[in-house]
Amino acid sequence: MLKVGVVGAGRGVGFVSVMARLPDCGVVAICDRNHELAERAAQQYGVPRTYEDFDAFLDEDLDIVVVATPPEFHVPMSVAALRKGCHVLSEVPAANSLEECPLLAEAAVAGPGKYMLAENCNYWAFLESWREVIRQGRLGKIIYAEAEYIHSLPSLRVTPEGDLTWRAFIPPIHYCTHSLGPLLSMEGDRVVTACGMHTGSRVDPRFPAPDMEVALLHTASGAVIKILCGFSLVREPAFHYYSIYGTKGCLETARGPDHPFGTTWAFFDEVPHLRNMIRIPLDTRHSDVPPWAAEGGHGTAEYAMVTDLLRCIQEDTPPPIGIKQALEMSVPGLVAHQSALKGGELMGVPDFLGQGNVHGKRHNKSNH
Repeated sequence: MLKVGVVGAGRGVGFVSVMARLPDCGVVAICDRNHELAERAAQQYGVPRTYEDFDAFLDEDLDIVVVATPPEFHVPMSVAALRKGCHVLSEVPAANSLEECPLLAEAAVAGPGKYMLAENCNYWAFLESWREVIRQGRLGKIIYAEAEYIHSLPSLRVTPEGDLTWRAFIPPIHYCTHSLGPLLSMEGDRVVTACGMHTGSRVDPRFPAPDMEVALLHTASGAVIKILCGFSLVREPAFHYYSIYGTKGCLETARGPDHPFGTTWAFFDEVPHLRNMIRIPLDTRHSDVPPWAAEGGHGTAEYAMVTDLLRCIQEDTPPPIGIKQALEMSVPGLVAHQSALKGGELMGVPDFLGQGNVHGKRHNKSNH
């Protein structure tokens, strides 16, 4: 049985709720600077040990470390765990700055442990269905795609004591992986140039981060992608939106509250005499999972993601979202924000691994 340690007892509880139920792994330790938070999670899921100190936590005999802390800690904690020989499942984004990326890449490639980015949106059932449609060639060549992640989060930007949290400072486009990750996974594409613009902080000036930020991206295959992220705005409820245009058809999620999220509208030129979009009743949930699989949140994405990680460890295969994919879906957001600070200047997106140093493979679909 693989021994799991989770650092970050807030977001990390979603992973604990799944991993504590799986027969191939067991959660043996939770680490958080908030001792009460860690103890509460440990008691709820029967985890034997808790830590406030990360170094002491790493001295545990751990096989997998789940990094579910604020973004500024993702790289240093992931690198430390990889150097200990652990497998790492890191929350998004992979890195908080461009300067951190080479450090993470080096540790992920050099260490015996596997590195995987916990981009759960890649595992939404409807997006796995989209990947299959595209694999079958029904959309032809992808030429344009866009995604939006809109989520007003005022309560998560301030602590009960009135202090600002990391969410008050992070540029919205740094958190682009929920949008960009699924789009890049459709054909294994990568972004080569980026430009960005932001609105500034005008909805609530207490928060330094811009209210909304947009990136225009150009890929190696010649496709154009638009990503919009906003976390301080007057809009409810929160939503994700995806659309993809190909040379033979298109896919897009339904907008508005009248359809379950993931409901897909499609158009295919292979259907004779088609004069309107086809509604496909998909959503975020997989159809062949245990009844408790949704406890991790986000439909059944966490269950599908964690079981994929365990499978790649057991079979010694590349992680479905390894270091190459993790950087390809994180770095464009870092560059787009730099572009926004320079008035929308078009900038190149660095490839920290290069085409000859691929660690991991493109995630096409999960076997769920």
